[in-house]
Amino acid sequence: MRILLVEDSKHLRNYLSMALKNQGYAVDCAADGEDGLWYIESHRYDVILLDIMMPKIDGLEVLRRIRKADDDTHVLLLTAKDAVSDKVAGLRAGADDYLIKPFDLEELMARVEALARRACGKKSPVIRIGELEMDLTAKKVSVHGQELHLTGREYLVLEYLLRRRGEVVTRSEIEENVYDENADLMSNVVNSTISLLRKKLQEGGAGQMIQTRRGLGYCIE
Repeated sequence: MRILLVEDSKHLRNYLSMALKNQGYAVDCAADGEDGLWYIESHRYDVILLDIMMPKIDGLEVLRRIRKADDDTHVLLLTAKDAVSDKVAGLRAGADDYLIKPFDLEELMARVEALARRACGKKSPVIRIGELEMDLTAKKVSVHGQELHLTGREYLVLEYLLRRRGEVVTRSEIEENVYDENADLMSNVVNSTISLLRKKLQEGGAGQMIQTRRGLGYCIE
């Protein structure tokens, strides 16, 4: 699950980025509206967290441009502007949700989770395949009721493959949707993650869930 955070406050940006990554999300960050638009035009995101009052291009203008480009990515506006008229303006510009600063981190995470579920078109916070169960809210995976201890990266790769069940997923698609801008993609990290993930799934009793389609990518049937 990949998130773009567009926030001009360095302190808040770093804090939220770390909190989101700790919850298992891949996060890219932009410090102003201009950089935010560059990221949006260059990558695909599941959720965008967008500050309103920013230099260069404000958040509402960024949002209008997103919608004008027929981009339906779910957007959560973050702002200190709490007047009803401001909320109405944000929602009418195309926001899916609106959160007023200062906010509680737990509430932000709950709203992000709701938008992420909506982005994937899934009402259930749990994915089940055979004896494997992935709890999207708790960010936990279990087989036969026993939790598998996955790293954050392993969890994200498995989640992406499960959401694309039945499809062949290329390495570049995994890089695009799971890894953030700071990841070292030159070290064959995707193949290494898949290898470790397969070993943990096998040892946990899930069998050979992840299949390789040579020259094409990976697949969970």
